[in-house]
Amino acid sequence: MTDTANHESYTQAAETVADSVKQAFQPVTDAFKNFQTLEVPEAARDFVRRAAGTAKEKVADFHAGSEKVTSAIEETVANSVSEAAKITRNIQQAIYQDTETFFSGIDKLASAKSVQEAFQIQTDLARSQGEVLVSRARSATEYFGKLVSDSAKSVQDNFAKTFSKSA
Repeated sequence: MTDTANHESYTQAAETVADSVKQAFQPVTDAFKNFQTLEVPEAARDFVRRAAGTAKEKVADFHAGSEKVTSAIEETVANSVSEAAKITRNIQQAIYQDTETFFSGIDKLASAKSVQEAFQIQTDLARSQGEVLVSRARSATEYFGKLVSDSAKSVQDNFAKTFSKSA
């Protein structure tokens, strides 16, 4: 769910609560407008009390739901930070491995006794590095696909729990 959708959801919930409160006090408002000198009947007062109680419950439910949404957002952000740290570590490790491979390749090239042997060493190094890059790309694609899927599932589950209990 996007921030805009979350905001709209909260806005709709708040409007629902506000409408409940308006509806609860509408008989009183009408009575004061039209009959300022008359007493409000007991039935109207009872109705207002019941409606106010219902509105109070809805406000409490809305508050509980917003707490759950906040918790879900915190959990999602914490998971995102953790995953970002893993990605950074993996990138650092890849850079280190590439640097080691580069200097190892220079050592091998320096040991070549002929141009043909140097060319063969260079070709083998290039092929090996290409295989490493393809393997990393495949792993990254699988990792990011799983990460997106898991994150979307987590967000969906958290919001389903939140809105099914507070709605």
